[in-house]
Amino acid sequence: LVSLLLIGIAAWGIGFGLISSFRVVGVAIAVGIFLFLIALVGLIGAVKHHQVLLFFYMIILLLVFIVQFSVSCACLALNKEQQSQLLEVGWNNTNSARTDIERNLNCCGFRVFDLNETCSSDCFRSHQCQPCAPIIEEYSGMVLRFVGGIGLFFSFTEILGVWLTYRYRNQKDPRANPSAFL
Repeated sequence: LVSLLLIGIAAWGIGFGLISSFRVVGVAIAVGIFLFLIALVGLIGAVKHHQVLLFFYMIILLLVFIVQFSVSCACLALNKEQQSQLLEVGWNNTNSARTDIERNLNCCGFRVFDLNETCSSDCFRSHQCQPCAPIIEEYSGMVLRFVGGIGLFFSFTEILGVWLTYRYRNQKDPRANPSAFL
């Protein structure tokens, strides 16, 4: 479900012109495909009661849990000053996202509006633009809390999946020979 959601959101962002950075879309689609393939491995392993596939699924799901739990906790732990520093580093290190932000939020520059710089916003023609930092910071706190909360929810469902996989993997296969131990 999460994998299809990631792929759908990336396609929606490109389709409506909200995101023009192919790196961001490519990473979102790649993560979505990876999660879909891992879910498929778990499904096939459960249907066929295949010990190796279930073990592989369990280990990969545990690693995804660790990464997702860490990122979710980091999203929830950032204070306003750290968010501001992170946004400024991101602003200075990318051009395509900067262009998207200026165009979509109708702002120019990060902290200061400078007439000598180029800007793809509509307000640049009238020279009535405001800096982007206050607008982005207003959204960033809300987005980080939302992403962190959703990430924590799904990370705990993943650890539940690891536990259930471990329990199912250690059960006897009902289709196997009754005299067989495994």
